[in-house]
Amino acid sequence: MSTFDLASFIANNDEDQAQKILHNALKAFDNIAISFSGAEDVVLIDMAVKAKKNVQVFSLDTGRLHAETYRFIEQVRKHYQIDIDIMSPDREALEHFTKEKGLFSFFEDGHKECCGIRKVEPLKRKLAQVDAWVTGQRKDQSPGTRNVLAFAELDSAFSKEDKPLYKFNPLANWSSEDVWNYIKMFDVPYNELHAKGFTSIGCEPCTRPILPNQHEREGRWWWEESEHKECGLHIGNLIPTAQQ
Repeated sequence: MSTFDLASFIANNDEDQAQKILHNALKAFDNIAISFSGAEDVVLIDMAVKAKKNVQVFSLDTGRLHAETYRFIEQVRKHYQIDIDIMSPDREALEHFTKEKGLFSFFEDGHKECCGIRKVEPLKRKLAQVDAWVTGQRKDQSPGTRNVLAFAELDSAFSKEDKPLYKFNPLANWSSEDVWNYIKMFDVPYNELHAKGFTSIGCEPCTRPILPNQHEREGRWWWEESEHKECGLHIGNLIPTAQQ
């Protein structure tokens, strides 16, 4: 890959053209991966498979996912006939953590430490292997942390001095309705938990269905009062920028 010009990429792409953003990101980088966990991510996989074969996809297996989510991952693998790189937590770190604090410490002292071991560390290992990654983040998923989400950015959280990492969020301006319209139109697989009232789906102990008129992220870490419903995968959303 030649030196990537982020400013030119942003200037030459329209933030409302998700497919074009994704296709151009795939053209710009040979070593680029799509992060997969939810409905938005499968929309991106669907778009990517149609644009480029052998797209690189990875998913984080925290060891605490719903049974429905594991079936969903396998469904997507078979539906698109793609390999999915399953990233697991470091065994020693996880064993030490659960031995010291048990299996449900997050109800007492917050979810950050558990997510750090089960999600952030495996993500760091994966991102160290690629030049860019693609996420299904949307601005309206969390007004407190994603309202200024860019469709293309230098990943401030996971870049290294000698190895910049670029991040693409093609669905930044999409709504939940846009996502589900695409899923229905193109018969895209989705997690069966969505039919049971779940919107934003994470680990089984930390996710529950939402009530009518609740924001879609209210089902995550509901025992915490913080408006920053993030696990650390997108920690850059919590870092103030010049735009903010």
